[in-house]
Amino acid sequence: MRQLASPDFLLLLRAAALLLVTCGSLYGQVETEQLIEDVVAQEAEDGGEFTFNAAFAVLEGYRERPLDLNLATAEELAATYLLSPVQIDRFLAYRELMGGLISIYELQSIPGIDLETIRRVLPFMTVNKGLDDVNVSLARMLAESDRELYLRASRRLETARGYETPDPAYAGNPWRTYVKYRQRYGNQLSMGLVAEKDPGESPRYGFDYYGAHLFLRNLGRRVRAVALGDFAVSFGQGLILYTGFGFGKSSLTTSVARNAPTLQPYASVNEFSFMRGAGVTLNLSDQIEATVFGSRRRRTANLTADSASITSLGLSGYHRTVNERADRNAIVQTSYGGSIAWRPLPRLRIGINFLGEHLNKPLQPRPQPYNLYYFRGTDLHNLSLDYRYRYHNFSFFGEVAGAMGAGKAMLHGINLGLDRRADVALVYRRYDRDYQALSAQPFGETGGGRNEEGVYLGLELRPADRWRVNAYYDLWRHGWLRFNIDGPSAGREYRMRLTYAVKRKLDAYLEVRGETKGTGGDGSHLDPVVDRTRFQARLHAGYRFAAGWEWRSRLDFGYTDRETEKRQRGIMLYQDIHYRPLGPFSFSARVAIFDTDGYDVRFYQYENGLTYNAFVTPYYHAGARSYLLLRYKGIRKLTLEARVAQTRNFDGRTFGSGWEATGKTSRTEVGTQVIWRW
Repeated sequence: MRQLASPDFLLLLRAAALLLVTCGSLYGQVETEQLIEDVVAQEAEDGGEFTFNAAFAVLEGYRERPLDLNLATAEELAATYLLSPVQIDRFLAYRELMGGLISIYELQSIPGIDLETIRRVLPFMTVNKGLDDVNVSLARMLAESDRELYLRASRRLETARGYETPDPAYAGNPWRTYVKYRQRYGNQLSMGLVAEKDPGESPRYGFDYYGAHLFLRNLGRRVRAVALGDFAVSFGQGLILYTGFGFGKSSLTTSVARNAPTLQPYASVNEFSFMRGAGVTLNLSDQIEATVFGSRRRRTANLTADSASITSLGLSGYHRTVNERADRNAIVQTSYGGSIAWRPLPRLRIGINFLGEHLNKPLQPRPQPYNLYYFRGTDLHNLSLDYRYRYHNFSFFGEVAGAMGAGKAMLHGINLGLDRRADVALVYRRYDRDYQALSAQPFGETGGGRNEEGVYLGLELRPADRWRVNAYYDLWRHGWLRFNIDGPSAGREYRMRLTYAVKRKLDAYLEVRGETKGTGGDGSHLDPVVDRTRFQARLHAGYRFAAGWEWRSRLDFGYTDRETEKRQRGIMLYQDIHYRPLGPFSFSARVAIFDTDGYDVRFYQYENGLTYNAFVTPYYHAGARSYLLLRYKGIRKLTLEARVAQTRNFDGRTFGSGWEATGKTSRTEVGTQVIWRW
């Protein structure tokens, strides 16, 4: 190993994220941050964005006006992410048997719901009917709603690639700016505006992206939800449409089913994963619920030379260079559809879902063997049937979907509560190579819901107080070529974590995970498929040693083997200190050192950052990293935040070669944010 002799550890890479500031200590800060790491790391593996939408922001509304457990639906409970699927099933069975709860502490009588879970949900749930009553008028919601305004700015201090003078590639300055206004009454009313400019962009009207939304829930007994402007839509298990948040493979090993409300408000700055138009959900009867929506929005897309068609839809959201600006809003995507949910029995739900997509210019991917079965044209229609059924300790879920003139996809799963100390999840999925859907987000190894068949087994054990074991094993295969993989391939993955926790004092876990799957060439010609094996081990501990003070330490070790290459190794160590007292001032700081042979041995780490600027970044190559986050709430209704971060990399090193001073590079970023709540 290298001698870690450089003391020049200053402050880190990119303004990151504190997603659950308002509920961190109650929900379990380490557990929440690990979930964010898991989900974003999986998106990154699939070629997605590192940024993370505020999937847990729903809890802020319930903090002010708690969710009534006697009225809550399975979808509303699932959207809080405070209860596992098995716990939700057991709760619904108990409520059905008893006819409702008298006190929230009745949850102790339900197998699998322990005191720690009850403490976690206490700030957000109640059994006092009325706060979420459907009779609350719109005028009252508008008058009594909570308001918040966010103003954020951040930038890299060094001159980055693309900004070099005299002929910079980027048209704009390196500042990232963000403004958001939001007004809400619990989770019954949400309205707001959001605007953002990315670094390097030079928009005509101040910001490159604008969004607005108005969302109302429970307007009388027939109107379940109304969405205007930007909103999210989720059908079934995500085989045809899912623009909300859904778990993949994570440390919550039995939380694999999609169970989000059909319509949800959207207030993020992800520029493609949402709908823009109108939607409504109606209770047609006690057993039937119907949702319809329509959306029309401009999309960034890669235009062909004659501008008559597009080769792909843009996903980055950047419009900095001449080519990126030419592709901005290049096409109009019209989406429309609906869902009918039928509950013939209290424990059974059956849904029929339809989605239509229209592009005003044809999509014509550049011909490659791997994309032979991709969608081409202007119009695509999808139809699916999904189901959920509870029977004693069993909970069945699934969806079967098809695309007109193309293939089919299916997913079936079961959650089983063996007893109060053991839960099991089993999922089988099969997505045909010619299945086509533009907005699919189902459970799986890769995104898009195509060309995959697999079986997943997840397990959670609670053998004793303070101890928990989470494990999964996933086995899959791809019957056709994929991007950069020039032949059929297969893979397997396992993960096991042993957690020991002492309430409000200690959180510690030991984790091992490994994966073996096929990799290939550059996609331009047929190269042999070779297996790549990754192994990583982690030891993490967080200790609260005084009121408001917490120390965290983490050690990661890993290696990557490829049949045609030498083994690559890596190691990472960080030390965190967090000060979160009851007073107005708080801070978080980190010092990290890492030493890996390259990107194939990378460690994804969550970093505390400006509120709702969630980010998980990979540590790789050799370097040192640190950051300091300051937060002040001493001014009435205001929260002031500042963050400075730096990464120092030592380029050109090989594993074990030492830390020479030559080739060093640094990246320093600063950011500040003002939050006004009233």
